[in-house]
Amino acid sequence: MQKTPMTGNGLLLLEDELRKLKSEERPAVIRAIAEARSHGDLSENAEYHAARERQSFIEGRILELEELVSTAEVIEPSSLSGSQVKFGATVCLVDEDTDKEITYQIVGLHEADIKQSKISISSPLAKSLIGKQEGDTVSVPAPGGDRTYEILSVKFI
Repeated sequence: MQKTPMTGNGLLLLEDELRKLKSEERPAVIRAIAEARSHGDLSENAEYHAARERQSFIEGRILELEELVSTAEVIEPSSLSGSQVKFGATVCLVDEDTDKEITYQIVGLHEADIKQSKISISSPLAKSLIGKQEGDTVSVPAPGGDRTYEILSVKFI
């Protein structure tokens, strides 16, 4: 079984989602199905079909989360050190075209969230940053053409 790298915080988020699905969402959808069944003819009962569809989604997500949690390999960024970019690093970059500074943390695939400045280790930007260090320049393929970034700092927080 292949291990899934993630931060401790990422694992906690997945475990919280799994707990919520099992303790709140699953019982709620079971009640919704029972309620819809009590309305009679199931062949034309939109509430019943919607509840069954929701149940299918919930059960699939529970299976997916259980697999992720059981194969998680927790890597704590604060326990890492060095000057090279690797999993867990928080990297401050400057876009050489716009001079705009941006900071990203490189995290596991299932905890990536661009709104929180967390990018997946398998993203094009992260792939181009891995192994580089402060002062290096990287070129990243983008839909509008390659983007060039200079690495300003590498931290393990």
